[in-house]
Amino acid sequence: MADELTPETPEESEEPIKQRKNGLYPGVSDELAESMKSGWADTELRDLEPIVQAAETAARRAALSARFPGERLVIPAGNLKTRSNDTEYAFRASVEYAYLTGNQTEDGVLVLEPVADGHQATIYLLPRSDRENGEFWLSGQGELWVGRRHSLGEAEQLYGIPASDVRELADRLREATGPVRVVRGHDAGIEAALTDKVTAERDAELRVFLSEARLVKDAFEIGELQKAVDSTVRGFEDVVKVLDRAEATSERYIEGTFFLRARVEGNDVGYGTIAAAGPHACTLHWVRNDGPVRPGDLLLLDAGVETHTYYTADVTRTLPVDGRFTEIQKKIYDAVYDAQEAGIAAVKPGAKYRDFHDAAQRVLTERLVEWGLVEGPVERVLELGLQRRWTLHGTGHMLGMDVHDCAAARVESYVDGTLEPGMVLTVEPGLYFQADDLTVPEEYRGIGVRIEDDILVTEDGNRNLSAALPRQSDEVESWMASLTN
Repeated sequence: MADELTPETPEESEEPIKQRKNGLYPGVSDELAESMKSGWADTELRDLEPIVQAAETAARRAALSARFPGERLVIPAGNLKTRSNDTEYAFRASVEYAYLTGNQTEDGVLVLEPVADGHQATIYLLPRSDRENGEFWLSGQGELWVGRRHSLGEAEQLYGIPASDVRELADRLREATGPVRVVRGHDAGIEAALTDKVTAERDAELRVFLSEARLVKDAFEIGELQKAVDSTVRGFEDVVKVLDRAEATSERYIEGTFFLRARVEGNDVGYGTIAAAGPHACTLHWVRNDGPVRPGDLLLLDAGVETHTYYTADVTRTLPVDGRFTEIQKKIYDAVYDAQEAGIAAVKPGAKYRDFHDAAQRVLTERLVEWGLVEGPVERVLELGLQRRWTLHGTGHMLGMDVHDCAAARVESYVDGTLEPGMVLTVEPGLYFQADDLTVPEEYRGIGVRIEDDILVTEDGNRNLSAALPRQSDEVESWMASLTN
């Protein structure tokens, strides 16, 4: 990695570029500085097409405006975060900001100013890095270091929102009057400018509204989720094709194989890939992925591609590393499959959100009682929650721009709510028999199974967005054989 030109002293590094010696960094001659100011072609982009979701983001802003009339609303994208020393994590804009604008650049802020008939939206962004003061080549965030930003004029064309320089926003907000709400936790500088104008309670109401607005997906969002799932299916196929190589290395080979598909076809993975082989499958969020991959073991792969518009899939399959389930593995796998079938059948408009969880848990509990692992009757076990020693987690969650989407929604709107067409959720029951669990026969120990699919609630029931990946145990074996023979 190239090293930036840096000032001689810490004191100088805190000054704006144009205030340093003759407007320059130490070691930069006046002649070089003058040379860098000129001789550049006009690269302004004109006649840009709006982003594909421009109509949807406009409708979302209109709904937000209607909910909070007469109030100034501030939604930041967030800032770069340091990974170590002078390197940063890859930036991902806040979901609220991306949902309302489609923009994904750091330091952006959407502001809805109250006007007589609603709100005037403005997107505040960093303009292109300055060539007059040398920022574009001397700053570590300049154009020649990290790439070209869109100009404000280009941004207006792309996002359909008037654009202004974000460096002027904090002062404007300090001078603002009237009620203000801000989405907290993304931009400390913006929050500081509003310290005496906002309250935690009012800001929480804004975040809750934006979370609940995402419970029902529009047609664009459903299309993006299907794209994410389709890429994820191909990622799972990639993994099956290289399982023999993973056996010679580790779970990291599986993680890396899936990541390649995510980066080639999407923006990233939607969350840390869980590539859990053998007893690691019993750790729900095993993301270390540093263990061995052995024939005879199961591989629990929980992974999802995130699209360029931030919508993520979330799919899990539990696969026999050598392509064939053992008798005990198949017994446990089939129980989880039956539970998932019951859960998916319960997903339909008008059903309670909790219904699919209850349906899946009942099937798993029946099997645990049948196998003699817990004393029945089934109703007693469910009432006391005794099955949770081996089922552990809830059976699903909303899915969208966050893998656990709509997390700030009220209980009555989400987990105690009713399913509606356009909702997308996961159904993912599992059974996990820890390697050190002395309450189960030895043959069960170290086996973990989860099966997860992404389910769209439709007008007349549901649609499994990830149905292209086999789920039944015999179909899984046939599918794996077709990819490796």
